[in-house]
This record gives sequence, C-alpha cells and structure tokens, in this order.
Amino acid sequence: MNFRKENLRWGIIGCGDVCEVKSGPAFSKIANSSLIAVMRRDLVKAKDYALRHHVPEYYNDAQQLIDNPEVNAIYIATPPASHEEYAIKAMEAGKPVYIEKPIAMNAASCKRMLDASIRYQVPVSGAYYRRALPLFKKVKSLLEEQKIGKVKAVIINMLQSPTKNIITKTDDNWRVNPVLSGGGLFHDLAPHQLDLMYWFFGKPNEVTGKSLNQDKKYNAPDMTSLEAVFSDDIFLTGLWSFNVHESAVDDTCKIIGDNGMIKFSFFRQSTLEMETSAGRQVFEFINPPHIQQPMIEEVVKYFRGEGKNPCSLEDALVSMQIMDSTIR
Repeated sequence: MNFRKENLRWGIIGCGDVCEVKSGPAFSKIANSSLIAVMRRDLVKAKDYALRHHVPEYYNDAQQLIDNPEVNAIYIATPPASHEEYAIKAMEAGKPVYIEKPIAMNAASCKRMLDASIRYQVPVSGAYYRRALPLFKKVKSLLEEQKIGKVKAVIINMLQSPTKNIITKTDDNWRVNPVLSGGGLFHDLAPHQLDLMYWFFGKPNEVTGKSLNQDKKYNAPDMTSLEAVFSDDIFLTGLWSFNVHESAVDDTCKIIGDNGMIKFSFFRQSTLEMETSAGRQVFEFINPPHIQQPMIEEVVKYFRGEGKNPCSLEDALVSMQIMDSTIR
C-alpha cells in the first residue's frame, strides 16, 4: 500500500449534515491531520460550511477537489449512490479514502472498490466508527474474556416510530430513496449493527432475511427481519421496523451466553448492562463530542503507515453481503 508519511490534508466530498458535528471538525483536532477543502454540489452551502468551519478551499465539483495537489486524503460523505464513483476517482489519483457507511449501494459495488484499492495500492477505510467507541470496545473485551460464558444467541430489536426516530432529517429525504441510498432506513442504520456483529463474532456461515414495505409511505422497505448463524452455532435474530407506534420504540441488543447476558443500545444510550451468576453490573460511557473522532484517529495512523486498518473494505463487504440477503 502507498501510505502517506506526511501530515494528512483532508478534502471532504459531501459536506452535509453528517459533517457538521459527527465527523468534519474532528479532522482538524487530530495530530498530523487537518481539513483544507470541502465540496458540495450547492456552492453556496459549500462556502457556508467552509466559512463556519474555517476551511480554506471549497468547491461544487468533486473532481476539482480530488485534483487539488494540496489535498492528499479524501473523505466521502455523500449518499451511497456516488461512493463508488468518487472513491475510485480518488484512488486513481493515488489518494487514500475514508468512506461513509453504508460503504456502497450493494456488495457488488463494494467489491469493485476493493478491487480498485488493490489495483492502485491505495489504502481505504470504512466509517464504521462504532468499533472505536468505548461501549462497543468494552462489549468486545467482555466477549473475548468470556464473561458471559459461551455465547448462544444474539437478539437485535430496532423499532422506530416514523414520528420520532433517530434518523437525521434532510430536505430531500435521501435515506428512503433507494436510488440514492441503496435501500431504506435499514440500509442506513443496520451497517453499524451488522458490522459490530462481524467484529464480535466473525463472518456468518448462514444468513437469511426478508424486507417488506408495509406502510407504502416511500419507495423502500420499512420492515426487515434477519437470521444468521455464526461460528460455534451462535444464532442471531434481528428485527428492524420503522413504522411502529411510539409505545413500541426499541433499540436493544442482547447477547446471551450460558453464564449470563450483555445488553446495550446501538444508538440511544451509552450504557452497558451485564448480568451473570455473580450479579448485575452497569457500565456507563460518554461519547466524544465528535463521535467519529476516535475512528478518524485510527484511520489517520493507518493512512500514514503507523497502524492497522480499523475497518477494511474486506470488512465492509461482509456487512453489505448480509444486507443484500434481505433484498427480494
């Protein structure tokens, strides 16, 4: 891989809502890293972002940003429909790429990006940033230490009301437009959850799933079920619904072992509960102000050849393949 030994000078393609707090400011708060250029199709909005975040360069053309010789690393934060195009263009220019989740429209698109990364020998990471958050690192360590014994089952419930959900609202509502997002809200949220399952348990041996559009309020599924079997016969069952009454809202994951259970929320809380024969423990965590910053720190080290890839395209391909199994 052609790593960058110098300081990383980032350009963002797609400086929208995700970049306001979650990711954008973090690039200039990390050692050996700074944000020097942003792009958005609306030049007025690109300029507004640049002025508010003290970014010297702004564009409404992605190729101009990629071609800027001062930019030596690219963060792609557009809707998934353009991830592949922009990522491969950045790789052709020899510039490492950090790509928002979901990594692509589908597994085939992710595979083409992986092939390009190998062909151009350019490092690429996926923004599956929950891997770097304290809560999920703690879950992984508890599992590795077998604190709940041998894992038997995993139960994921992601039930959201259309009036009160955790999805960022945008004017074009692209997250429920499959042409731009690749799917519906399952496609937007499940990548984090399924990537963590892969991070905890490895690649599943069997996967089956089904998606339905029950309410017909948009042209994408609003109900998805999934079953998977991991090594050691760990059984996962999950339900994602975005059309339930407020009284049914839920965001929980239960990992059940033969000596106890771990319970946590993916998105709503930073609390981890563990119950074993020794009793109940509660672990409280505080997420950083810029929630992607711990992941970006690891990406910066990887792109400079100073650490391992925190989420490779090979990793991202696994969760995409799992998601694809729900499409009928």
